[in-house]
Amino acid sequence: MSDSGFGSSTLVLALVGSAVTVLSTFLGALPALAARSISQRSKDVLMGFSAGVMLAATAFSLIVPAIRLVEERTTSRFLPACIVGGSMLVGGLFLHLCNRFIPHEHFIKGQEGNAEAVRMKRIWLFVLAIALHNFPEGLAVGTGVGSRSMTIAAPILVGIGLQDIPEGFVVALALMGVAYSRKQAVLVALYTGLVEGVAALVGFFATSFASGVLPWALAFAGGSMLYVVSDEMIPESHRQEYAKEATAGLMVGFVLMMFLDVTLS
Repeated sequence: MSDSGFGSSTLVLALVGSAVTVLSTFLGALPALAARSISQRSKDVLMGFSAGVMLAATAFSLIVPAIRLVEERTTSRFLPACIVGGSMLVGGLFLHLCNRFIPHEHFIKGQEGNAEAVRMKRIWLFVLAIALHNFPEGLAVGTGVGSRSMTIAAPILVGIGLQDIPEGFVVALALMGVAYSRKQAVLVALYTGLVEGVAALVGFFATSFASGVLPWALAFAGGSMLYVVSDEMIPESHRQEYAKEATAGLMVGFVLMMFLDVTLS
């Protein structure tokens, strides 16, 4: 699966994938230092856009390559569907268990996870919530880069990096909206970007040194991302009166990511 588009240094590949996730989130949050506020409509459109990018990345950049990789190793039409489908469900279950047992707080839904959450500072609950949200994205980036295939990695890197920018901006403004300073808001975005970067390294090393797990890892990351989109992003973007605008954002994000996947592949 190695393409000539990648160099030979595995360390460089890992750092590039990790840096994309960290810097995109941080750069997206920086404009919040100058912005006073953003309308709820704009927030919902940006959230919908991010959801659309993640949905398309899940389908075209993770699930389809995973199926093709398994198909290359077997003549069965049944086995690829079972392996990829099962790995997706495990990825979704992993995020469900994280949401259930790790204390965190959403901006709208409030506290979730372990009851010990009430003993933590509120800002760290927000950090954990956003980190849980971002982990599958980093995992997807790292898994794509770990494949050493530009065909697989390039659309994921560009797409996730692209959607991290508006996401970082919205997160920073949301924190400012619950009485945190601009500096705190940007730092939280940086912290969550670092978590995404660590997840990228985990995905990279898991697939880089055990290439046989690549289709499973791609599907696991896809299932995790699908869970986040369905459980958090779409409900939150439709919670106010701008559901149609959020849907339009989702459609644009989906089509843009599909375009990137086709052209970059």
